Amino acid sequence: MDELLRFQPLYFDRVWGGRALETALGRPLPPGGPIGESWDLVDRPEAQSVICGGTLAGQTLQAALHKHSAAIMGPGWPAGRPFPLLVKWLDCRERLSLQVHPPADVAGELGGDPKTENWFITDTSPGAHLIVGLKRGVTRDQFERGLAAGTAEQYVERFPVVPGDSILVRSGQLHAIDAGCLILEIQQNSDTTYRVFDWGRMGLDGKPRTLHVAQSLRSILWDDAGPALVRAAPTAGVIAECPEFLIRRLPLAAGEKFSIAAGEQPRLLSVVAGSLRVAKPEGEALVRGDNVLLPRAGSFVFEALSGAIVLVTENFYIPSK
Repeated sequence: MDELLRFQPLYFDRVWGGRALETALGRPLPPGGPIGESWDLVDRPEAQSVICGGTLAGQTLQAALHKHSAAIMGPGWPAGRPFPLLVKWLDCRERLSLQVHPPADVAGELGGDPKTENWFITDTSPGAHLIVGLKRGVTRDQFERGLAAGTAEQYVERFPVVPGDSILVRSGQLHAIDAGCLILEIQQNSDTTYRVFDWGRMGLDGKPRTLHVAQSLRSILWDDAGPALVRAAPTAGVIAECPEFLIRRLPLAAGEKFSIAAGEQPRLLSVVAGSLRVAKPEGEALVRGDNVLLPRAGSFVFEALSGAIVLVTENFYIPSK
């Protein structure tokens, strides 16, 4: 399978969203309310990516994995296993809720799934911040008193960010995204989120959104070591590494090429700045905002059409030889 796989994005209204996916990425959005999320690659019962273009056009990701698992993922891919990652764009015009995803050791008893995720920040408004982790030394009792008093913010780590910054948020880390951030999120295939505090906000229906305080308190890492922000840099390197995936940042000058060999492992390629040409085999263009799946069986050569930054995600499935 010597062709990359593109997918039709799935868009979702969110109370904290906006229209930046249209203005910043040039995507035609559905009319109506604020669009907070674009799921660019997903294989879940409630949401399926559909391939657009190529010989598999019109097939869902699930169907393609069922029919072509060895070519896409490699030998030994378990029949019926969902794709292990979910890739989405987040347009955070307003602050998200203070939330947590359950660690693997408690997710089962809570009826959810763990979700470690990486945020790559592509655009920010002046004064943009992230919230990740508890301040050092904060206890569960202190945090619970802060929730009751509406002062939870004083117990969490809040720090400024600029385009090009990146941070790995582990399952169990308390977190939120402040207003004015456009973010590419690469995460485990999970949609389990527990809101512990929502800043007194109303939902799109005019009612307070559901909170999951008990589940959140059970999930929070109370001995959290805090955030590990990777600042923007013009150099190539690993920006995220965890048992679930590894992400490499690859800056490219105009005309610079890089290749992906066949027969190693499947990879994701995300264009977060500039544009590329697929020099081998198709010759099509990839522009800022595109996320594509590179099957294990494919061999690819890419050339930057302008100065570009590409994220390459790998190690989410390494087939045995």
